[in-house]
Amino acid sequence: MNSPTSTIPPAGQLPPAAPHVVAAAVEGLTSRLRKKLDAAIEQYAATPAVADGENIRISCGEDAVVTLSPGASGAIADDGQAWCSCLLAPRCLHRAAVLSACPVADADAGTDVGAGAGADTHMGAGAGAGAGADTHMGTGAGAGADIDAGAANGPPDGSLPGTGSSAARDDPSRDGTAAGTTTGPTAAQVAAASGLWAAAAATLSAGVPAAGAVPQAELLRAAHTARLAGLPRAEAAALRVVRGLRAARDRHDGHRLADLVAALRELLLIAGRLAAADPDPALVGSVRRSYQPGGSLRVYGVFREPVISGTGYGGVVTHLVTEDGRWFSVADVKPGGPARARGAATAPVAIGPAMLNHAQLARAGLLIAGATISPDGRLGAGGGVRATPIDGMSWTAGPLAALFARPLAEAVGARLSGQAWSESEAAERAGEPVGCDLMIVGAAGDHVLARELLPAGVPSERSDPEDDDPARRPSPAVRPDGPLIRLIPAGSHPDLAHVANLRQLASRPGTLVRVVGRLDPDRAATLRPLAIGPVPGAETTLRLPAGWQGRADLGYDRLQGSHLPPHDACPPWQAASEADVDPVADAPLWRVRRLVELAVAGGRRAVAEHARSGDSHAQGAPLRRAGFEAAAELAAALTGEADRRSRDVFGRSTDSGPDGYAWAWLAAAIHLAAADQALVQASWQAGRC
Repeated sequence: MNSPTSTIPPAGQLPPAAPHVVAAAVEGLTSRLRKKLDAAIEQYAATPAVADGENIRISCGEDAVVTLSPGASGAIADDGQAWCSCLLAPRCLHRAAVLSACPVADADAGTDVGAGAGADTHMGAGAGAGAGADTHMGTGAGAGADIDAGAANGPPDGSLPGTGSSAARDDPSRDGTAAGTTTGPTAAQVAAASGLWAAAAATLSAGVPAAGAVPQAELLRAAHTARLAGLPRAEAAALRVVRGLRAARDRHDGHRLADLVAALRELLLIAGRLAAADPDPALVGSVRRSYQPGGSLRVYGVFREPVISGTGYGGVVTHLVTEDGRWFSVADVKPGGPARARGAATAPVAIGPAMLNHAQLARAGLLIAGATISPDGRLGAGGGVRATPIDGMSWTAGPLAALFARPLAEAVGARLSGQAWSESEAAERAGEPVGCDLMIVGAAGDHVLARELLPAGVPSERSDPEDDDPARRPSPAVRPDGPLIRLIPAGSHPDLAHVANLRQLASRPGTLVRVVGRLDPDRAATLRPLAIGPVPGAETTLRLPAGWQGRADLGYDRLQGSHLPPHDACPPWQAASEADVDPVADAPLWRVRRLVELAVAGGRRAVAEHARSGDSHAQGAPLRRAGFEAAAELAAALTGEADRRSRDVFGRSTDSGPDGYAWAWLAAAIHLAAADQALVQASWQAGRC
């Protein structure tokens, strides 16, 4: 039985607030009060929130107390759920500042979280963070995950990394349009997209320092208008931008400027194309659907992944696979941070009456009757679900054997095939786990170097093809045309075992390991290993305890020296000369990247100052010498547009508006993303040309 979950957030935290509620509160202020809003937000955000029954009170002075009353979803979804005791209420600075300090609620925050038989009552707010915002999965936990870096928020619009099956991801019905039909956006959708474009372009022109509460409220209002017009993808992109702006202005530890750039790039492109009546149905997106009946399922545990978000949530996600190769997950994420992530490693699995914990499920299986499944592959824990424990599946049998038999370059090509401009689509595709057999080469900086092995049964160039005696068959050979692979920790938190385990592997060059991991779509030939096991038939491989059943979850299970092969058994291996070569980092595209990020961090004025300094003219030559002609032209166009000044008939300077500048920035940002993606894809094909 699942006990009801309180809608009151953890002590000292504010509940999420719906975008339209925040926007209305800011719009109700006078111009004089709007100038004081940012300072008031900073002041009240530091004031402890006191829970009083089902209400939350924030003291804003002697005669002003703001009271928040979250609904069943735990969010402030209506104007009447927030009130102030001062005489100016509801159009007062206190109420607007407190609501602006609340995390941004998701689009479906106003719905009942417990509705439906398939409701996943085990998933707390922010549970969709996936593999930990702290762990920078694919994005992070996100690997496609979307976490408010300021405070706890509701379930994000992204999916748990690697949980959605390819069939669900490619289902044409997910975009809300039947396959084969093409209908353009309605007049209301075009108008809503135009409003989003105007708000996003103004935010880009202003930059992070000037994108305070008032510009954010304009984005939130435009996002709500897009929601009413039926543009869920544009709305989700706008909310990601607002969360990124807040994290940047608050200097949150988990903030990455590249994430904000990607969110703003996707928002501008979606809004710009919809405002031009582009009929592509993918631009509209789909409303998140509730859990749907999945019938009977037989799933097998593969590995556990710890979750530590920057919003105070922690837990575990156990990844499962079916006999036909579809991926699913069971998540247990609640408030608690790192301590919760450690404890959830052995927490009971809340699916039917199955008496298993997550550590056992990662090595066992479940026969589920009446399964409920979310669109991103999460298994629900509704009252009608029945589950029976069954024996697990070895990594050498069934769909897992096929996972490791596929050449890594082929698997990477499928997962990096998303459109470069769409951060959410690229993260979703890259988040699906990949499997490979590797030889550890050594360490270089913050990563471990490895080489891919040939699949079992494929002879190396040095082996005798007539020797069929298994006892005399040589160990798996290194793939001669494979790239040098970089392994980086999936999580850097000291309470997790990722970093320590990679250190152990790096200390024993020549060790052969079987790896299940996730691609890093932003780095050249880089994997984030999540679980490892011994390579079948190899001598110089892992020697794991029998209780681990041939696999180690790198976030929880800690490798010891006795788990590694002896030093004298590992063949000597010299790191290749390309160990220090990174085609993405070494490319002169960093000049364009710096300009694109400067535009977001400092605004149009910062780019104009950069153009006047003369650096913009010097940066084009290295790009052209390296063959990046288009990048040089787009960078020049961006700096030229930023410094463009127009005058009226009397010679007075006039504002040219942010549209031309926004289009110039968008063109440079999209080209940069596509070039980076091409370089990453090429890094996995090294030696095959």
